[in-house]
This record gives sequence, C-alpha cells and structure tokens, in this order.
Amino acid sequence: MRLLLVEDDPELGRRLSERLRGADFAVDLASTSAEAEDWPDLDKIAAIILDLGLPDGDGIALLRQWRARKVDCPILILTARGSWQDKVEGLNAGADDFVVKPVRFEELLARLNALFRRHAGKRESGLVLGDLALDPIAHTVALKGEMLDLSRQEFRLLHLFMRRAGQVLSQGDILENLYELDAPRELNTIEVMVGRLRRKIGKQRITTLRGMGYRFEK
Repeated sequence: MRLLLVEDDPELGRRLSERLRGADFAVDLASTSAEAEDWPDLDKIAAIILDLGLPDGDGIALLRQWRARKVDCPILILTARGSWQDKVEGLNAGADDFVVKPVRFEELLARLNALFRRHAGKRESGLVLGDLALDPIAHTVALKGEMLDLSRQEFRLLHLFMRRAGQVLSQGDILENLYELDAPRELNTIEVMVGRLRRKIGKQRITTLRGMGYRFEK
C-alpha cells in the first residue's frame, strides 16, 4: 500500500519513510503544503500522515482542502502540537487520528492498521478468503493452515489483491499501488510477480483478463 508522508523535517522524513518501507509500505514524501496539495494520484494513496507545522502553510488548512475535494483516504495527523484544542481542531477538520510527537514507531504502525480496519468497515486485522489467510500486522500468509514464504513485493501484491477481491486491477493500477511515485517501474515486473504468486497460492485464484488486467477471485 502507498502512503503519503507530509513532513518538512528532512531527517525525520527520511527515518520515518525507512521504517514504514520496512513495514512493507510504499512511501511518497512531501515537504511543503503546496507540494502535498497538488500531489498526483491521491486516489491511489492508502493513507496520509500529515504534519501540521509546514513551512508554507498550516496542515489544518491543507486537511480541510483535501476533504473539500473529497479525498477520502484515512488521514493521521502526526505533530508536535499536543494541546486538546489542536486535537479537537484537527479531528473536526477531517483527520481520522491525532498522534503527538515523539511517538514509538510500533504505536504509529498500530494506529495506521486500526485506521485501515475502520476504513474497510472491519474490526479484524486479517484478511481471509476461503483457505487463504493474510495478517498485515504479523506479515504472514497461510494456505490451509500452512505458512507461505513470500517476498516483500509478493506480500504487498497479495495484500492488494485480497483487499480488492473481485475487482479488475490493471497493471498500471497495481504499479501505482505498490511503488512510490518516483520509483522505476516496468510492466513485465507485474507479470513475473503474478506468475510467482500463482505458483504459491494456486493459479485459479488470479484470473487474467486480456487487455484489462487481473482479478483475484473471491
């Protein structure tokens, strides 16, 4: 899943991006309000982590603009501001959660996963389709109770497929969801990855629709 991190502190942005990538997220980084406001492909972003103290504007105003434009992905405010007034203003402006710096990465990750569950209308952390079970927190996949050995990108692809089961995903859709905006991309990478995934979970689970893309069968 792709995240947009809006953080003007270069060192914090770098360190947090690295930790999030280590947790199997693709992370885009914006350092100003103007850059974040016009970020391309916001509809492909799974969640936004937003700092309030930006050099060219207040994060609350940016949050309101996004919600006015119907940007509906979960937005988590991560800021040094910790007063109850800031929290109330942020949540009323459309934030889904408000976290005060400094925070342990494990707590931030848990809050992100809770947002994804609420956004999907589910309380459980895992995804289960038939005899296939994926736990996004433990980063495990089991088929008929047996644990599978998946690469990081195979896990990301399967997570995307299971969240969007029954929907047709083009190769472009998959690339946009799995890779950062400026990451090198090749369409044949998806074909190879889908082939490897089919061998591990069963080829009948992923249908190729010629000229359209792939559908993960429910």
